[in-house]
Amino acid sequence: MAGIQGSSARPSGDPRRPSTDRRTGARALLGLRSVVGQLFVLQLAVVLLLAAGAVALLLVMARQEAVQEAGSRSLALAQGLAVAPGNAAALQVPDPTAVLQPIAEEARKGAHVDFVVFLNRRGIRLTHPLPDRIGKHTSTRMAPILAGRTVVEEWRGSLGPQVRAYVPIEDRSGRVVGAVGAGVTIASVHSAAAESLPLVLGVTGGAVLLTTGGAALLSRRLLRQTHGLGPTEITRLYEHHDAVLHSVREGVLIVDPAGRLLLANDEARRLLDLPPDAEGREVTALGLPPGITDLLASGREATDEPHSARDRTLVMSQRPTKGPAGPAGRVATVRDTTELLAEADRADAAQRRLDVLYDAGVRIGTTLEVPRTARELAETTVGRFADFVTVDLVEAVLRGEELPGTEQEVRRVCVVGIREGAPLYPEGELIRLVPSTPQARGLATGATVLEPDLRHAPGWSAQEPDRARQIVAYGIHSLITAPLTARGVLLGVASFWRSDRPEPFDADDMALADEVVARAAVCLDNARRYTREHTMAVTLQHSLMPRYLPVQEAVEVAYRYLPAQAGVSGDWFDVIPLPGARVALVVGDVVGHGLHAAATMGRLRTAVHNFSALDLPPDDILGHLDELVGRMDQEHTADEDGPDVTGATCLYAIYDPVAGECALARAGHPPPAVVHPDGRVEIPDVPVSPPLGTGSGLPIETVTLRLPEGARLVLYTDGLVESRERDIDTGIALLRTALSGTAGQDPEETCRAVLAALPGSQPRDDVALLVARTRRLDPSRIASWRVPSDTAAVAPVRAECARTLQRWGLEEISFTSELILSELITNAVRYATQPITVRLIHSTSLICEVFDGSSTSPHLRRAATTDEGGRGLFLVAQLAERWGTRYTSRGKVIWTEQTLDGAPAPGGPDLTDALLDQWNL
Repeated sequence: MAGIQGSSARPSGDPRRPSTDRRTGARALLGLRSVVGQLFVLQLAVVLLLAAGAVALLLVMARQEAVQEAGSRSLALAQGLAVAPGNAAALQVPDPTAVLQPIAEEARKGAHVDFVVFLNRRGIRLTHPLPDRIGKHTSTRMAPILAGRTVVEEWRGSLGPQVRAYVPIEDRSGRVVGAVGAGVTIASVHSAAAESLPLVLGVTGGAVLLTTGGAALLSRRLLRQTHGLGPTEITRLYEHHDAVLHSVREGVLIVDPAGRLLLANDEARRLLDLPPDAEGREVTALGLPPGITDLLASGREATDEPHSARDRTLVMSQRPTKGPAGPAGRVATVRDTTELLAEADRADAAQRRLDVLYDAGVRIGTTLEVPRTARELAETTVGRFADFVTVDLVEAVLRGEELPGTEQEVRRVCVVGIREGAPLYPEGELIRLVPSTPQARGLATGATVLEPDLRHAPGWSAQEPDRARQIVAYGIHSLITAPLTARGVLLGVASFWRSDRPEPFDADDMALADEVVARAAVCLDNARRYTREHTMAVTLQHSLMPRYLPVQEAVEVAYRYLPAQAGVSGDWFDVIPLPGARVALVVGDVVGHGLHAAATMGRLRTAVHNFSALDLPPDDILGHLDELVGRMDQEHTADEDGPDVTGATCLYAIYDPVAGECALARAGHPPPAVVHPDGRVEIPDVPVSPPLGTGSGLPIETVTLRLPEGARLVLYTDGLVESRERDIDTGIALLRTALSGTAGQDPEETCRAVLAALPGSQPRDDVALLVARTRRLDPSRIASWRVPSDTAAVAPVRAECARTLQRWGLEEISFTSELILSELITNAVRYATQPITVRLIHSTSLICEVFDGSSTSPHLRRAATTDEGGRGLFLVAQLAERWGTRYTSRGKVIWTEQTLDGAPAPGGPDLTDALLDQWNL
């Protein structure tokens, strides 16, 4: 490089250049050979200077350490003697020297100092290592000492250069009565720095030897590397170097410290369009672009700094350099990266498109909700290749319905952009598309439509001219509309708008929009199909659930039903009035989700109603349900294509307001909770049987609870207490906690309190909650009589019943009731066994019950005209609203119900006359 800097700056085609390079190479060879000697002299001088400096520094440090050590030792000893007990008193005796001289000498020898001197107030020495100095005046100034200050000073005394310290001695009153001094000669102090001096001198000698050997080795290596070549051979080497320099595909510029161009190779001339006489001129006068001129003129370091020159992009680097025999300069390199940057931009654009497609596959369709899927499409693409994204769907898609065909009316589902306030149609707007708009054309043809410049798109602006002007004024200038089509079904259209990016959409953007929209359309169609199925399942389930609560007086009821977020399940509840003013409370859960679970729930609910009409106890009801679910499984085995019945759970309870008792049984269902009127919460121990349909064959047990009036019975499904975050035991504990603070609340308030604490904002499973507050019938509205086994007892009992009905204000149905009771009591006396009891209950209806000890059930039949009997039950069925038989542990009960609205009983006067004739009344 030294040869290059020293050469004449001529173009490569100059014929005089080779001879100039040879002369330059020869001079370079001689310079290289002389450098070795100069380098050796320079290194030797530097080593000697460093050694001399180190020795001087060690000497100074040695003296400073000695002075510091001497002062410290002197001052410490003097301070100790000044405060020693008895020294102040010894200064005032007639012969202080006799007392103090032994003390001073002993202290001097023990502390390894050169002298210890006691002085009186006049400065006369009272002690001294040299006896002839005792009694003479000290050379130290006494004024500071008498003022109570300590004096530390360097002094050249009779013992040589020394450091001495004088400390005043005070008596008990604080008056200075003398002083004591101690001194150490500097020569007697040992210095660690002085000990290092031989080592420094040795290292210096070693460095000189190393420098001499290094110079010799460098000289031999230089001769070996040049192989003894002369100027001609070295000149040839420089010619090769020059050829390489001017043939590389990278521009090289050499600039001197004054800013003049010394050398420019052929590539630099081509890239920068340099004039032929550029070498030797200042870089500021070459007409280069401002950025390149500033870089070359400033001389600052740079690495791959981009600059524009004409229509190309250049990358420049610059470093300072200095030749061995010339002044400092700088070297700059220039590379053309125009094509490379273009390829990199294309690669980056392709990578960005791949990223968008990847994210579309990952982020779109995470849920089966149509609006959410549309928003995921918009959020995935906005800010990446579009600034605003709108999604418009056909109205039927939002309802999950089948599409009738091409639609011109769409609903805006979402608007997502890089900022708020764009004058686009808002979310929820119903848009009637004009046929000339890109959206309508895309829906009609199923093809993506590109509008690169909205300012010159009359078809687009025809939709709503005022809004179109606002959109253009807002800065939105380019549009792509892509129809959402999946499985041959047209779902809607996605619109991609560009505002902040100045370049319009192009064909590559259209291809990307097609890919993204195609993936999103499949997800939207899946969500539409799920919405349709979910809507059908919800509709079916709601049609199967109770639409109203029946009228009854046994309990006050409130309920809640929360559908699962993931789909419809098979949870249900029921309140079923039973004969005798009783009521059945039912809560069940079919395992699974979807249409099949809802349909199975409907079948089980219907079965519960049918079994309840038989007035069976809870264990028998659940036993029949278990058999029913088992038959469903057998039907599935026969029909392998049908959905599987994976089981169900149920809790069945019967509450009797007359006795205040509640009989419960459960099959695989969570236990109920009882909230007593005082607020105490109890989870009764109701034996649990396996879920319905498991075929375990284990018996189902019924437990009877005694419930006070005002107690609340809480029935629920497992969705209330069980979730991914907690097990069922934890959920029941939370339920107990939620119920413990509900004392005095009615069932409606209890439902609100429970749902506020459980099960969460988005339950994974359906939740059915039923809260029933118990009531007790007034004893004054209940009447009962024992009937002996004698037909003569029928008339007195009938008379008592008539008086009771009169007392209750039911005279309008008294006659009919007497006829019914006469028939039922007569049948019991004739055909049943004891005990026989008659009970009247005045509830929402009049209930007549006849208890007996027989298990034989009467049957209604049609009697022939010649039959003397067999018409009794037929007449009872005509007179009563309902009638039936239920069995107890001690026999059976035949009951009837009559409405209390004053309407005439079915059958009319003819039935009454027939009964009168039969009973001979």
